[in-house]
Amino acid sequence: MTEILLLNPSFRLEQGGPAYSVGRLGVALAALGHRVTVWAADGSAGAVRALDPDAGIILSDAPIAELLGEGRWDIVHDNGLWLPYGARVARLCRARAIPRLLSVRGMLQPWAWNHRRWKKRIAWAFYQRRGLESAARLHATSEEEVARIRELFPARRPLLIANGIDIPDLPTRAHPPEGEPRIALFLGRLHPVKGLAMLVEAWARLRPAGWKLRLVGPDEDGYRAELEAQITAAGLSEHVAIAGPASGAEKQAHFAAASLFLLPSYTENFGIAAAEALAHGLPVVTTTGTPWRVLEEQGCGWWVAPETDAIAAALDEATALPDTRLAAMGATGRSWVADHLHWPAIAKQFSDAYAVAIANPAPA
Repeated sequence: MTEILLLNPSFRLEQGGPAYSVGRLGVALAALGHRVTVWAADGSAGAVRALDPDAGIILSDAPIAELLGEGRWDIVHDNGLWLPYGARVARLCRARAIPRLLSVRGMLQPWAWNHRRWKKRIAWAFYQRRGLESAARLHATSEEEVARIRELFPARRPLLIANGIDIPDLPTRAHPPEGEPRIALFLGRLHPVKGLAMLVEAWARLRPAGWKLRLVGPDEDGYRAELEAQITAAGLSEHVAIAGPASGAEKQAHFAAASLFLLPSYTENFGIAAAEALAHGLPVVTTTGTPWRVLEEQGCGWWVAPETDAIAAALDEATALPDTRLAAMGATGRSWVADHLHWPAIAKQFSDAYAVAIANPAPA
């Protein structure tokens, strides 16, 4: 049994992909027989319990220095960059000779690198570069992320392990009643990186008959107000709706009501929402800023440039398809996700990676 300390900025599910995927990894690791303790910088470790109330996970809200001072950890798995607590974790792990696996979670990709650029350059100089260099292993969830890590650290050999996904039991997807609009769904943070301004502009150009666009997710830095103003100015108030964050049964209901899923992001290290949509039997429209080339390869969606024209062209094609064709594409995607991203297999890959890092803790 391995003693694992799993750290994340937040486990509040409304915060988006990593809050779910890191928490769910902890559940899957515990199912393999490891002793897993989860800790969140915002004190939300208890939210992991909502993923599986019966999982044998330990929840901690102790100060991170106190927690790492216990000295019982075989490995620490930290997630994400640019937050000061990560520098403390790196320093404490070095002092106590605890191997640390660091998942960069898309935070080195060009868009993220340049967002609030001057703050990140300061962080890079003071603590973030050293934190990456001292990690026993660096973890990426896509080939694009591996390439970015190798660009910055040519000597490193990043681990490539995808995010896992739960495969829900689904009833046969019902087509919308006659006369009811079909729903194109975005579900994620309301943030500029998600490309929502492009999506609204593309929707305004097309105004596809018989469709409505639904944007679901938590507001970040007041961006929802910007989107609402754009929607109103475009005369789309009757055709585009914005809802707040959703999790649990409410989130499932959004997936169940939709016929198409949209993820128009400029960049994603993985794009867990796309995987969730596929698991719910929805075809997906996303961009080449995400690692979802498989949508084209498997015929379960569209993978286009992160540009308004390209998104509009994909939407034009997708919204013209009959329900039966969209449902068939969704079924193909669901089958692929079940074969490649089911949690038990993903957790086993991490378990093996931890064993290697424990046996060989020098950075590799």
